[in-house]
Amino acid sequence: MELLESILLGILQGVTEFLPVSSSGHLVLAQELLNRDLEQGITFEIVVHFGSFFSILIYFWTRIIDILKNFFTFLSKPARYKSEWKNNYDARISVYILLSMIPAGIVGFTLRSNLEAAFSSPVLVSGMLLVTGSILYLNKFISPKQGKVTPKNAIIMGVAQAFAMIPGISRSGTTITTGVLLGMKREDVADFSFLMLLPVIAGAMLLEGLELMETGGGDIVVLSLVGAFFASLVSGYYSLKFLLKLFKQKGLHFFAYYCWSVGLLGIIYFSFK
Repeated sequence: MELLESILLGILQGVTEFLPVSSSGHLVLAQELLNRDLEQGITFEIVVHFGSFFSILIYFWTRIIDILKNFFTFLSKPARYKSEWKNNYDARISVYILLSMIPAGIVGFTLRSNLEAAFSSPVLVSGMLLVTGSILYLNKFISPKQGKVTPKNAIIMGVAQAFAMIPGISRSGTTITTGVLLGMKREDVADFSFLMLLPVIAGAMLLEGLELMETGGGDIVVLSLVGAFFASLVSGYYSLKFLLKLFKQKGLHFFAYYCWSVGLLGIIYFSFK
């Protein structure tokens, strides 16, 4: 993959990772249009997602520090677990993030080959974009609530995140819509949706990094991946900032029309290609 193409795809990933339009779906369709080998798409996908990882890390830096600080404070006081759990919201959030990882971890380890196969089907991806559009459109009919994150909500949002491992299904759109349907406050839903992504990306990148070390790679491949990583990081940061502001003020249903349009055009084009 050429360096310029990698950077452009990294920008595409960064912009679409946080906008609820499925970054993985867009990468599959873009690579197919560029006539690239999609069998290697999963490795490139993880690398650019790691750029998104740092986008979240930078954007939520102070929030993450507070959560970790309160979590370790909670662990250091076993005699006061009950009172700390009740009064320390950040400590609870850290546990909820761990709970939300479980569904994605199970799906990732048991269905990895099936997920990789999905990256080779642009028609399937286009169809999933139609599903994403329908999920997003639900936001038009949901009235904002004031509920908080709970263990049950965290696991259900984790299931939604696992479902979004299918390329074409928007992770942010699916998890945020799920949280709103559960009656959670918009601000809490948006923050938790992206905080729960951090350990999932880190774990996936670790696995792919170990695999890449075993198989090796040329200088051009490494350079392309590095370029894509930084392109994803920078574009992802500003995309995340834009989405959070838009969601808290307007909602997500506007993106449904875009997903429906791209999905329908993709099905028509790739079915007869």
